[in-house]
Amino acid sequence: MVDIRGKLPLLALFVMGVWAPGLARADDSDLVKRGEYLARAGDCVACHTKPGGEAFAGGLKMDTPFGPIYTPNITPDHETGIGGWSDDEFYRAMHGGIGKRGEYLYPAFPFPWYTNVSRDDVIAIKAYLFAQKPVHAPDQPPGLSFPFNIRSALLTWRTLFFKEGKPNQAAPDPSDRNARGAYLVEGLGHCGECHNHRNVLGASNWSGKLEGGEIEGWYAPNITSDGRQGVGAWSEDEIAKFLKSGVAPHSGIALGPMQETIDDSLRYLNDDDLHAMAAYLKSVKPKQTFSNSEGGYARTGAPGEALYQDHCAACHGLKGAGVEGHVPALAHNGAVVASGSQDIVRVILGGLTSKQGLAPMPAIGADLSDQDVATVADYVRNSFGNAAPATTKPSDVAEVRAKIRTPMLASERADCDKPQTQQVQSLAADGSIEAVAKADPVQLLPSIDALVAKLKPASPNEAGAFVSDLVGAYCSALFERAGAPEPKRADELGRFASLAYSRMQTRLAQ
Repeated sequence: MVDIRGKLPLLALFVMGVWAPGLARADDSDLVKRGEYLARAGDCVACHTKPGGEAFAGGLKMDTPFGPIYTPNITPDHETGIGGWSDDEFYRAMHGGIGKRGEYLYPAFPFPWYTNVSRDDVIAIKAYLFAQKPVHAPDQPPGLSFPFNIRSALLTWRTLFFKEGKPNQAAPDPSDRNARGAYLVEGLGHCGECHNHRNVLGASNWSGKLEGGEIEGWYAPNITSDGRQGVGAWSEDEIAKFLKSGVAPHSGIALGPMQETIDDSLRYLNDDDLHAMAAYLKSVKPKQTFSNSEGGYARTGAPGEALYQDHCAACHGLKGAGVEGHVPALAHNGAVVASGSQDIVRVILGGLTSKQGLAPMPAIGADLSDQDVATVADYVRNSFGNAAPATTKPSDVAEVRAKIRTPMLASERADCDKPQTQQVQSLAADGSIEAVAKADPVQLLPSIDALVAKLKPASPNEAGAFVSDLVGAYCSALFERAGAPEPKRADELGRFASLAYSRMQTRLAQ
């Protein structure tokens, strides 16, 4: 019914009850440990923990086309959580989308995928949740508009779009890699929740599974075995590495909800399961989201070429090849050639912090017009061998610009990332970074050199984390200075980020 985000709740819209017989014992350490792994695969903590809130206590607001929904408390609290749910009730909710009182659950909870999860695995997840600290946190009612606020209306939706899995099915033998991969992708992983198209009622288009879809203003790309628009040209090892790290060995990096899913879920899975998922994706019937005849520039002087050369080529290269280990390639990059241009527009406007040791990207679109951003986005999507629909409009860019908030753009101080590493926290606390923000611009490079000299990265990944933390602290320091317009602030952040990354790489090589 709703198309919301890449990280969807493991359990949704539950109500309180009383302790019942048959409850999985929380002190069964093996069961709890297994449940923790499965809960990670389902990414339940991401949606059931609001910013600044306690884990699994719910309260995260999800904006849907039909009104807001707030994720519920799934801690074992008896009054406000799920502490009174029996094994049968818990399984019925996961398998059939029916709550404790027999109410239909809203399909913001992806039970159409969880219906494929075995009963044993469901009970293990329940054991893990019941081993958590109970938190008293009453659920907030959804703010859905009529008729979506009437639960009985969900019967029609279920009749049309929900196909219940086999009852009490068993998980496949792990030695059957393709079956195990299908079980994870089409079950707990619920990959189609983002990567499938949806109809006007938010139901997944099962007939074209994994061919790409829109989610939270991002475009989740085609992940079928198609060799151009999907992952058919990737090796199994490359897919598994991407699922683990968010970095594609030959092209780009995970963006938006996918990066969050990797951070909160996929990176915790073992290599066997990641390779099983990769093997299954390689077996999915290839499907093209759009015709290659819809795009492709085969001449010089194409619209956007001059903009690309002025703003992008210095890092990504004239042929979009990037720099291995430092700058992602734009050629044959799945996020670039997706059916929709939302992802690349968001990156142009909002930039990227350093991830997995890669260089940060300035928010170059902050000082470009909506028309220029649309033009250069379509140029990148149709150059270097890429071919995608050149349909980006200035109004599309304006819509994204009005909503986007990133650490590299920083419309407000709250957008700045807080440093996570102790070494950068110390530099922020002693005023070193604030002094750089207030220094004369000609002193920027030596000031950055002085900061970097105090940091001791042990690896490229740690160096990237230091750079991101430095940028976050520098971002906060910029707000101490009054009067800097947003494009100017984005320009300063970009310059600082680029110099900090460059100097950090130099230090790493010493």
